[in-house]
Amino acid sequence: MRRGFLYLVAVMDWATRKVLSWRVSNTMEADFCIAAVEEAIRRFGVPEIFNTDQGSQFTSPRFTGVLAAAGIRISMDGRGRWMDNVFIERLWRSLKYECVYLHAYETGSELRAGLLAWVGLYNARRPHTALAGRTPDEVYGSARPLPAHGHAREQATVGLAA
Repeated sequence: MRRGFLYLVAVMDWATRKVLSWRVSNTMEADFCIAAVEEAIRRFGVPEIFNTDQGSQFTSPRFTGVLAAAGIRISMDGRGRWMDNVFIERLWRSLKYECVYLHAYETGSELRAGLLAWVGLYNARRPHTALAGRTPDEVYGSARPLPAHGHAREQATVGLAA
């Protein structure tokens, strides 16, 4: 942002690349991360495993407590384990180059509106090669498991972008 930073967190289904929830904040506190996770659980159910990096928001007892209370196994990337978050990192790259860098958002409200439109397009209309040309919504909504990936609701991942 021209006058400061806003931080974005997203919860993504690992197998289907569907963005389940996201939040923007002007602080690096854990609250907006917790809100995104709680929304994803409320709307889409409890994943078996939840993967994060080791940022302070994700290692805080408040954040890990939400996962533990829901019976979710916690996986945190170790040093040099960039592959664990490759899907969320790809999301950040696409989002930055296709949305954020193309618009000079002046306010948080403008950014949120832009992100809402972009995430909607990403989930519903953007086919993925790794999903056999289907969109994340199509694959997530199908009852069939994905080959070599397991069932769509087995693992979620979260990431933070500045």
